[in-house]
Amino acid sequence: MLDRRVAESGEVHPFRLSVEKIVLTQFRSYAHLVLDVGPGPIVLIGGNGAGKTNLLEALSLLAPGRGLRGARMMDMRRRGGEERVWGVSVELSTAGGSIHIGTGTSNKSAGKREVRVQGIQSSSQEGLARELHAIWLTPQMDRIFIDSPGDRRRFFDRLVGGFDPGHSARLVAYQRTLAERGRILRYRPDDSEWLDALERTLSESAVAISAARHEALWRLNTALTSPFGTLFPPAKMELVGVAEDWLRDMPALEVEERLQSAFAAARGEDAERGGAAVGPHRTDLSVRHVAKDMPAEHCSTGEQKMLLVSIILAHARAQSKLFGQTPLILLDEVMAHLDQVHRGALTEALCSLGSQVWMTGTSDELFSNFGSRAQFLCVSGGAVRNLSMRELNL
Repeated sequence: MLDRRVAESGEVHPFRLSVEKIVLTQFRSYAHLVLDVGPGPIVLIGGNGAGKTNLLEALSLLAPGRGLRGARMMDMRRRGGEERVWGVSVELSTAGGSIHIGTGTSNKSAGKREVRVQGIQSSSQEGLARELHAIWLTPQMDRIFIDSPGDRRRFFDRLVGGFDPGHSARLVAYQRTLAERGRILRYRPDDSEWLDALERTLSESAVAISAARHEALWRLNTALTSPFGTLFPPAKMELVGVAEDWLRDMPALEVEERLQSAFAAARGEDAERGGAAVGPHRTDLSVRHVAKDMPAEHCSTGEQKMLLVSIILAHARAQSKLFGQTPLILLDEVMAHLDQVHRGALTEALCSLGSQVWMTGTSDELFSNFGSRAQFLCVSGGAVRNLSMRELNL
C-alpha cells in the first residue's frame, strides 16, 4: 500500500512500480492474452486498429474510474465473442512487494465492474488507488486547454487522485448528494429539514475536495518550477472556483458555513435550472506558460502539447517524491507529432523519471532514442510478440 509517510521522511530513491504480467480475457480486441514484460519502458508498435490503445486502456483500469477512454463497462467486452464478461488481471512489483490486481465483470456482477486485490474483492475502486497510480496522455487530451471546464476539471481531479487515494470516492459521494438535493428541490421543495442536512453534507464534502485540490496544486506547481530541460516549458496552474477561492482566504469551518448559506440561498434558482450554482463541481483549471506569460489556450498547438507533457512529467516526479514509488505512465501516440529534437528530449526525461512507461506508435523509428533501454512489442490481430533488436529500424 502506498505510504506517504515513508517518502516524506527524507530524500529516498523511488521504487519503480512495474507491471510484470498482464492477462486479458475477452477484452476489446483480445480473446485471451498473456503477456510478460520487463520493468523498463514498453513500446507497442502496430498499425491503426491493431489494438495498441486497447492494451493501454486495460492498464488504465488499474486506476479508479472508467479508464482512459471513459467507456461503459459493456463496451469493453470483445465484440463478436460469445462471453458477455471481460477481465483484466495484472501482477505488479510495488514498493510493498508483489501484488495481484484483477478487475472486470462477471456473471454475478450484473454488468458492474468488480475489483480484486490479492484475490480479495474490494467494496470500491478506492482499493486500487491505495496500491498504485496510473496516469495517461492520449491524443484526445491535446485539446484540454481549449475544451470545456468540465474536461479540465476531470483531468485535474485525476491528478489529485494520484496524491490522495480517497479523492475519487469523495467526488462520487459529493455528486450523489448533489443529485439527491436536486430531486428534493424538484419533488419536495418544502422539506427544508432534509435540504438543510443535504447541504450541510455537501458543504463538508466540498471543503474536503477543495482542500485536496489545493494540496495537489501546490505539489504540481512546485514540480513545474524545475522542468525537464528547456524544451519542456515551466507552467503555472491555478484553480478558478468559489470554494477554492474562499479556502485560500479563510478557515475551513467558515468556508463550510458560507457554502451552506450559498446552497440555501440558491434553492429557487437551482430548482429551476437544475444542479447547483456554487460548489467544486463548477471549478475550472487555468494553466499559464510562464516563460511567455501567456494563458495556455492562447499558445500554439505545439506549445500546448509540451505544456501538457510538462504537467504529466511534473505529476510523476511529485508522486515519486511523495510516495517513494513511481506511477505507471501510459502515453498513446505521444511521439507522433514531435520533431526529432523533442522526441529525444522526451525520451531522456522519461528515462530519468525511472517509471515504467507504456507507449504506442505506428513506427519503431519514432522511439529510436530509447535503443536497448526499452522493450519493443509488435501488436497485431489480437496478439502481442517481442521484437528483437534485429527486427527494429533503430
